[in-house]
Amino acid sequence: MTVGSLNAKPKPVNLADLVANARDTFNRGVTRPLEWRRQQLKNLLRMYTENQNAMVAALQKDLRRSKMEAVLLEIDYLINDLKNTLNNLDEWAKPDRPPKTLVNVMDDVVIYKDPFGVALVIGAWNYPLQLLLLPMAGAIAAGNVVVVKPSELAEACTRFVVETLPKYLDNEAVIVVEGGPEETTELLKQKFDYIFYTGGTNVGKIVYAAATKNLTPVTLELGGKSPVYIDSTVDVHVTAKRVLWGKFINAGQTCIAPDYVLCSKEVQDKFVDAAREVLREWYGAEPQKSPDLCRIINSRHFGRLQALLDASKDKIAIGGGSDPKERFIEPTVVANVKEGDKIMEDEIFGPILPIVPVENAYEAIKFINAREHPLVLYLFSNQRNIHALFNEQTRSGSFCVNDTIMFYGVDTLPFGGVGSSGMGAYHGKATFDTFTHKKSCLVKNFAAIGEKLGSMRYPPYTEGKLNKISKLMEKRSLPSLKFLPYLLTFALGAGVSYGIFAWHKMASEDL
Repeated sequence: MTVGSLNAKPKPVNLADLVANARDTFNRGVTRPLEWRRQQLKNLLRMYTENQNAMVAALQKDLRRSKMEAVLLEIDYLINDLKNTLNNLDEWAKPDRPPKTLVNVMDDVVIYKDPFGVALVIGAWNYPLQLLLLPMAGAIAAGNVVVVKPSELAEACTRFVVETLPKYLDNEAVIVVEGGPEETTELLKQKFDYIFYTGGTNVGKIVYAAATKNLTPVTLELGGKSPVYIDSTVDVHVTAKRVLWGKFINAGQTCIAPDYVLCSKEVQDKFVDAAREVLREWYGAEPQKSPDLCRIINSRHFGRLQALLDASKDKIAIGGGSDPKERFIEPTVVANVKEGDKIMEDEIFGPILPIVPVENAYEAIKFINAREHPLVLYLFSNQRNIHALFNEQTRSGSFCVNDTIMFYGVDTLPFGGVGSSGMGAYHGKATFDTFTHKKSCLVKNFAAIGEKLGSMRYPPYTEGKLNKISKLMEKRSLPSLKFLPYLLTFALGAGVSYGIFAWHKMASEDL
């Protein structure tokens, strides 16, 4: 693990040796026993519960994150995900036994859950604890050795991870590397067995290119311009609250934040009126004084967002204020945006919400499909046929109807992108599966009947042997057994009823 003060460059380490030592730890079998994994996860849970105040303070220092957002969006999320993993680890890790065909009726057909080996997890600065530690926990649960690289932009959270994680976890099996692009570049030159990266699409392409040199499998959690379509059938006030909350938590620095709204001009006017009322209720007449608004991570990102505000100043309907000293940008709604406007070029990743007027759902779908596949598509409509239309005619990593962000908290829904918004998925069991190689295994026996059936494959080949093997291997459509439990229940009930009837009849004859 590298060392260094918060403002000092970390002392260099030989990353090739570090990865070699990690591989030796894995090869020695340290991480494979379920009991070892469970104990590490329990230690990690204890780290979360014992250091909540320190985590809140680190998030406050990096992003001026309020306690409520820090707890709900990172700390509690990590705790609940980890409890779910601990509750289900035995079930997830046990071998699967898929159905067998007639050919293998005498054999064992098994799918073992193997760890990949040495996994690299590269975190992101916008949710610097959750996006690093959640996949790390999944990699541990699956039995891997993990090298974690926190984002250098979230300095306080990186310092927390560097100083705290080694106190709770096995330092030979969970290794923290700190540093910037130079260290990340050097890490990517090493051979890993799995790479998990969260961040921007441009860096994601670099990670993917580095992984292909060693044919290393990857999960890329990226981003993009996630659209919202709102039709005239919804409650506009409730819709405004749900869209604005999803947009302005963490000052819009969320990969699944609504990036822009598509709606008719009539809905746009109603939405802007509702949004103005909601934002005043949430943040007051002077939003900069609100304790509930985060700040932009650094001056470079602030400057990028300020340029978008400047380019859109004639279309700002709400907000538009900023303060470079505090890296504060007021929650802003921009109306009547056109397809070619600067704000529509790239993912905004800040508290600015443009509205692009469209005539109807079909025009919205055409607009969405003309761009890269988004990480998530949000739809607000009370019409089932519109739900089906968007689901069938668009592609996105996730699809959320009549809310924003909240799908992310459902641990049974795998989360991930498609196309330029990413590849692979995680959350809940999907995180365990991501870091697990499913190893297929056939165990043949030496029983005489099995060998007799199998001996038809041996030379000398004959037409008769071929016909027998073909018949034996032929796939057959078997009747569905889904109604069998009901049939058995009915049969049991009928049998009991008949027995009672017969007993009554015998009893009456005796009398």
